[in-house]
Amino acid sequence: MISVALAQRLHDAGLRWHPRPGDAFAVRVLDDQVFTIADMVVEPREYPTGTILGFNGTTEWALDSVRQEDALWLPREDQLRELLGGTFRSLARSTFGGYQVLVEVAGRPEQVFSADDAADAYAQALLALVLAAASG
Repeated sequence: MISVALAQRLHDAGLRWHPRPGDAFAVRVLDDQVFTIADMVVEPREYPTGTILGFNGTTEWALDSVRQEDALWLPREDQLRELLGGTFRSLARSTFGGYQVLVEVAGRPEQVFSADDAADAYAQALLALVLAAASG
């Protein structure tokens, strides 16, 4: 999962989010907490007789809802790759232990983005593309 800081840079660059089940997000005032959108909340409950999986329509705590504007999308690796679209060429292990994403935009040389985590490499590539699109 990408960091909140990198997700914030993508948001600030203009990446927009259309929430759907499976998406992870952070609430801006609770950045250390990651939430996942789900149609139904399932939680394991431990009892002396064993564990049951409780299905809840809503969570039972003080945070009932947040505005989307107060949430920050943390896109998954597959979502980032999808957003790269036709510019994506490859993902490879780096000889230094991380990952490299290769993208190609028509009329420009290929670009390589490296990070310790594959999702971060995808996010850095997407950030560069979003910033390039915004500037011209």
